[in-house]
Formats: sequence, structure tokens, C-alpha cells
Amino acid sequence: MSAYIGRVLKFLLIVFLFALAVYLLIRVIERRGVQGMPQRPKRPRRPQRPAAPDDDPDFLRDLDRKNRKKRQKDEPDST
Repeated sequence: MSAYIGRVLKFLLIVFLFALAVYLLIRVIERRGVQGMPQRPKRPRRPQRPAAPDDDPDFLRDLDRKNRKKRQKDEPDST
């Protein structure tokens, strides 16, 4: 029975050491990759434009002007 427990403990120790080695190896590779890789030049970002007409302040301003003009035309003069 103690021989069985000894083999299981050895196996668990080997698995633990293997996992630790893999973890450390990956960590070293990640650190070198971040520092050692030259950074690509960033593309200039296009200016953001409104996604829809109702998000565009110019569109809304023009729409408001048109609506006011239309209301003024439709309203009879009270003078």
C-alpha cells in the first residue's frame, strides 16, 4: 500500500513540476514577445461621423429649420 502511495505522490509531483515549467515558459515567451516585437505604426483613425442621420447635428439643425419654415408658411398671418 505504501508503495502505491509513493508512486501516486511521485506522479503528482511530476505533473506539478511539468505544469510549473510550462507556466514559466509561457510567461517568459509572452514577456519577450511584448518587449521584443517592434510596434507596428498605427493607422490614422478616420474622424468619426454620425452612424445615423438623427445622430448628425447638422442634419437635425437643417431639419428644424425646414420644419420652422414650413410652419411659418402654413400659418395664416394674423395681422
